[in-house]
Amino acid sequence: MKLPGNRTSFAALLLLCLLSCVSAYNYLVVLHTAARSHYHVGSALAKGLAAAGHQVTIVSPFELKKPIKNIKDVSVPGILAAMQGNIANLLTSSKEPIVKQIVNFHHMGLNITDYLLSQPAVVELINSKQTFDAVITEVFLNEAHFGFAEHFNAPLIGLGTFGAISWNTDLVGTPSPPSYVPHALLKFSDHMSLVERVANLAFVTYEYLFLNFYYLPHQEAIYRKHFPNNKQDFYQMRKDTALVLLNQHVSLSFPRPYSPNMIEVGGMHINRKRQPLPKDIEEFIVGAKQGVIYFSMGSNLKSKDLPLEKRQALLDTFSQLKQRVLWKFEDTELPGKPKNVFISDWFPQDDILAHDNVIAFITHGGLLSTTESIYHRKPFVGIPIFGDQFLNMARAEQNGYGVTVNYEELTAPRLLAAIERLIHDPEASKKVQDMSDRYRDQQQTPLERAIFWVEHVTRHKGAKYLRSASQDLNFIQYHSLDAIVILYGGIILAFYLLFALIRLLLRSLQECCAGRSEAKSKSKPKAKRN
Repeated sequence: MKLPGNRTSFAALLLLCLLSCVSAYNYLVVLHTAARSHYHVGSALAKGLAAAGHQVTIVSPFELKKPIKNIKDVSVPGILAAMQGNIANLLTSSKEPIVKQIVNFHHMGLNITDYLLSQPAVVELINSKQTFDAVITEVFLNEAHFGFAEHFNAPLIGLGTFGAISWNTDLVGTPSPPSYVPHALLKFSDHMSLVERVANLAFVTYEYLFLNFYYLPHQEAIYRKHFPNNKQDFYQMRKDTALVLLNQHVSLSFPRPYSPNMIEVGGMHINRKRQPLPKDIEEFIVGAKQGVIYFSMGSNLKSKDLPLEKRQALLDTFSQLKQRVLWKFEDTELPGKPKNVFISDWFPQDDILAHDNVIAFITHGGLLSTTESIYHRKPFVGIPIFGDQFLNMARAEQNGYGVTVNYEELTAPRLLAAIERLIHDPEASKKVQDMSDRYRDQQQTPLERAIFWVEHVTRHKGAKYLRSASQDLNFIQYHSLDAIVILYGGIILAFYLLFALIRLLLRSLQECCAGRSEAKSKSKPKAKRN
């Protein structure tokens, strides 16, 4: 007997609700840095999970602008002030040797890691009796935060906002052969010269020693301080990471190996459909007969804090352009602002880059900015300051859709030449379009792929079947140093013994022959004299 139409619909709706309730999970998402660009990546995942019907608790320095269904905020705004000094030092630290930059960078991570775990809102969360089905934490110099997973008896999922680097690859045993995988903080490509391979190996060796004998022991101390009841060893905890979501895609970088539980989801924060722009910005862009160039130094570095000579170089450059310029400038007044420049302390960057009349982007070279620019088919000029920005711009130059201007060498003539070269080069536009086409050609959107894998790992209680056996090996075993000594040492020893035996036999034979010759000469009768 068939149910009436309305009863059938009601039954189907009820079944859908029941299935939704059964499959809904509760996630803790920890986004600890004061870098808003990092937050954009993590919050995109959190919003996607919430839209899929899951409950999400976000710990971060940034509050949601408006409440979102299924999302609970645990705000830690003090991190913004605590990290501000480190961000302000980026402009001056770019002149320091990279080894010193690395030390300072990791010290910043240690301070922020401890600061977040000490905040009352986070302490209250730790002491609560809440339960979570999985813990998702950004992987950015904060290894002690991984303790949330054992504390809440949940699988650990890492979010690599920085792209592939030892901080996240080591968590799941992803191999990074230094012969063709350059370190993320170096400017090399995957086709390195002998000199570059030596430099890459040297830097990777330095980092390995620095992390394992200095930095990680400090993170372990923070871990023990804030999670005293956790029974798992700190280093084993890192190796038991269930999944790492990586803010990267092979079409934007180069081919390299990954463990099966390291998944590329680069660009999951990008809007696939352009939203309407504010009226004044839309009119400014549409009214530009020669097109518009968008300029932003990212969410951390503020244009208003640039030294006066660098700011003047920018003003002199923009005043000579035929194009209009949107400049992210964090002050209401900009003395000497040219008529073709529109300033604002905030722009909807994604939607601006998607506009047809925007022809180029001037950026600091951050991963999110360069990914957005490629997706929206806009070539860019980069002024890298720190970290992976140099590598991102090196790739852009190698691929022909980017031009780098070093910050120390930033002058009006240099910047103007770079802009003119880029916007008048049809090959640059074609190459970034080709790159965009490859990047867009994916079976799923990055966000859909991320949500699937988070749910998959949750459903399968950590999906331990994905865990690489390499995580159970020490350094000697992983690199087969013991096997190499036994195998090749045994072969060398066998050859050595064989040659020694042959040499001994030859010497014995030589001595024997010499003895016989001497005996024969003695036994030979002497000739008689006449």
